[in-house]
Amino acid sequence: MNSLRVPLIRDGLFQTGAADSHKKNTPRPLEGLQIVDVGCGGGLLSEPLARLGASVTGIDASADLIEVAQRHAKLDPALGSRLNYIHTAAETHVCEAPEKYDAVVSSEVIEHIHDKNFFLEQCVKLLKPKGSIFLTTLNRTTESWLGGIVAAEHLLNLVPKGTHQWELFIQPVELQDILEKCGCSTKLIHGMCYNPLTDEWKWSKNVKINYALHAVKAESN
Repeated sequence: MNSLRVPLIRDGLFQTGAADSHKKNTPRPLEGLQIVDVGCGGGLLSEPLARLGASVTGIDASADLIEVAQRHAKLDPALGSRLNYIHTAAETHVCEAPEKYDAVVSSEVIEHIHDKNFFLEQCVKLLKPKGSIFLTTLNRTTESWLGGIVAAEHLLNLVPKGTHQWELFIQPVELQDILEKCGCSTKLIHGMCYNPLTDEWKWSKNVKINYALHAVKAESN
């Protein structure tokens, strides 16, 4: 999924003007930016963002996953001080770093959250004015039940059985509505399609299963 997620975040930050356009074709195009990966897990997305030059903070409520992420990060000394992991929740981190970040990333997380309004409120509070939030998740449709649960969990064994609860999936319009109430405007929504035969992710116009969303926080008065 990183083949889609990383370019989405990189390009979105250039499109909003957060990233320096002069660095677009350099090895570290996101240098100087602060990004927080909320629900970072083992750091699968945090690491490549740090390699693009951003200062990345990965946070997760699981101490075990943070330990895994820290251990893996040590395998690449080049990441240096640009990557930091903290065992904490978004609402706790807000108290320590309000409006600190140029971007909040939360990928494959919100479909596991019961109180989505509260979670997104905390994520937005971490953002600077005009900052970007990037989310990837699963739509709540018949297709997502068949693809995200029946196929992914029971037929293809892509994720452990019981990973997802279909009723917690969120439709794009619902996600947009919550973000709008948090003071964010949606810039784009892309469908994401996984091909199990080639083990590849591709962008799609179809948002009925997986999709990505980029929204921008309003500028403070």
